[in-house]
Amino acid sequence: VQLQASGGGLVQAGGSLRLSCETSERIFSANAMGWYRQAPGSTRDLIATAPRGSLPHYADSVKGRFTITRDTAKNAVYLQMNNVRPDDTAVYYCNAVPPKYTPWGQGTQVTVSS
Repeated sequence: VQLQASGGGLVQAGGSLRLSCETSERIFSANAMGWYRQAPGSTRDLIATAPRGSLPHYADSVKGRFTITRDTAKNAVYLQMNNVRPDDTAVYYCNAVPPKYTPWGQGTQVTVSS
């Protein structure tokens, strides 16, 4: 299963990052896609969902700051992260919604410094 997230890094609070996730046409075309994140000692939580053909939706913690988009031509999903905060520090993953594909992939680390 191909769920390769990339684009993470170290960023200062208030800055921006853009995460990318490439997957297969089979997975992308059949599912709503989502971004999940897992901070140390915490559960892996869904933070943004891009359904097929309808509006995206977000967890309250990222609403108004993050934007999820789908690129049908590339079978990719993106997460534009603006005005990041230290509590956004986590490993970020992509998967379908609900997350029915394993393995999840390594994810991409995002670290926000204050």
